[in-house]
Amino acid sequence: MTDSAPAPTTFRLAYVPGVTPAKWVRVWIERLPDVRLDLVQVAPGESCGALRSGDVDAALLRLPVDGEDLSAIPLYEETTVVVVPKDHLFAAAEELSPADLAEELVLHPLDDTLDWTAPPGRPAFQRPETTGDAIELVAAGVGVLVVPQSLARLHHRKDLTYRTITGVPRSRVALSWPKAEETPDLVEEFIGIVRGRTVNSTRGRRAEAEKGRKTAPKPAKKPAQGAKTGGAKAGGAKKTAGGRPAKPARGKAGGAAGRSGKPRRGR
Repeated sequence: MTDSAPAPTTFRLAYVPGVTPAKWVRVWIERLPDVRLDLVQVAPGESCGALRSGDVDAALLRLPVDGEDLSAIPLYEETTVVVVPKDHLFAAAEELSPADLAEELVLHPLDDTLDWTAPPGRPAFQRPETTGDAIELVAAGVGVLVVPQSLARLHHRKDLTYRTITGVPRSRVALSWPKAEETPDLVEEFIGIVRGRTVNSTRGRRAEAEKGRKTAPKPAKKPAQGAKTGGAKAGGAKKTAGGRPAKPARGKAGGAAGRSGKPRRGR
């Protein structure tokens, strides 16, 4: 009975709805074709739990993370928008403010990712369970919804539109992973990718391999045949243009005798 082949190395990356990891996945495939990247979509409220349980190695989620046992690198902020029916009065506006929503019923789903201090508008009698449920209520004319722009695009419908709103919280997308004394190599690789490091500047395992190749000692070169040593050709004395052996150079050893060739007479 033969031993089975070892399972391929895998990096498991979770992401919440609205976040698109495609551009980073393409770079990963180019740099680490031997490491499979598994994408796992999770609900906003489940992303931190997936990291703690070890179900995934890292996650693209929305801040804040709950607890101090997770590291996080903020990546970008999203524009906040108001989702309304296409025939709504707000559809004619270019931009909205919280004051514009004062008389509107604003839906606030339980999976809302915006860090509200005081949500604008009038609250609904019952909060929808998910953003998808809230979108359905907006389409039915029940109220309006304030969400990150990526979620408005994700739940796009032909009968709905959205407009930018200013003066409200904005969603911040981050890369998060469990804290450890030493960050795992594959997590470090992905950190380098999302931060835009090049192959040579990243601190992952590939950079270590490249560094090892650069610092390896080079073999000593053999002297070329006929190389000069000590000002003369190897294998023979230096000759003058006439073919006669050159006179030896006068040295400094011996003091004045070395300069004149004759001993100095004593007085």
